Amino acid sequence: MKLSGRSISIGKARGKVFRMNEDFSFLGGVDGSTGELKVENGGNVSGRIFVFPRGKGSTVGSFTMYDLKVHGKQPAAVINAAAETIVATGAVISSIPMVDRIDVDLLKDGDDVTVDGDNGYAEIHNVKAIRSVSSAVLVNGKVLMLKRPDGARSFPGVWSLVAGKTEGDESIADAAAREIFEETGLRVKTPSASLDPILVRENDVIWTVHPLLFIHDSEDVTLNRENLEYRWVLPHEIETMETVASTASAVKGLLSAVKDP
Repeated sequence: MKLSGRSISIGKARGKVFRMNEDFSFLGGVDGSTGELKVENGGNVSGRIFVFPRGKGSTVGSFTMYDLKVHGKQPAAVINAAAETIVATGAVISSIPMVDRIDVDLLKDGDDVTVDGDNGYAEIHNVKAIRSVSSAVLVNGKVLMLKRPDGARSFPGVWSLVAGKTEGDESIADAAAREIFEETGLRVKTPSASLDPILVRENDVIWTVHPLLFIHDSEDVTLNRENLEYRWVLPHEIETMETVASTASAVKGLLSAVKDP
């Protein structure tokens, strides 16, 4: 799956991901002669696709990256959520391909990834991309939440909106209406709001989730076997529930997009 970003340093490389969860400083964070990390749980960045949110620290960090290059211990490429001057400069002077504006939460340690610094993208080779819909059903200011069983194949044991995969060439709205009827017995027509797709990683799958909102007048839900229970909750209560990633923010965005909900 390709993730579009921004080109920072040209070149192309493929390798295994080494990911850090925190912002990183090359100065003091890595041994320039060996590639060994001095922070978190250690490890070696040599030949790896080095992924971290953002750089930090002294401008000398740029020359630490160059020192890695001189010793043949540089990362194969760098991916950031947001590039800053130190790492960008170090990547350029060291001829390390680099892209940013990538959601680094979609990348995991050991992923097989190609970084194309010429065209500004990263491609994850070991994941499947699946298109799905996730619908907020709104009745009298409350949102319908469904509890997924512990044995569910995707996102087990958590709460979600009414969600499911699209089938064939059906439209997003048609897929949402079908899933809502199958899972709740409620019939809906035209969505009142929609958002741009959200990417969510689960193991070796990246879900392209299309959020929609439907306003209804009935709370009379009939569950099928895909869910254990349901609740009608106020939007702010979703933040206190264990949910599929980005559920609360998606609902907030959908409600903001509705004119006179």
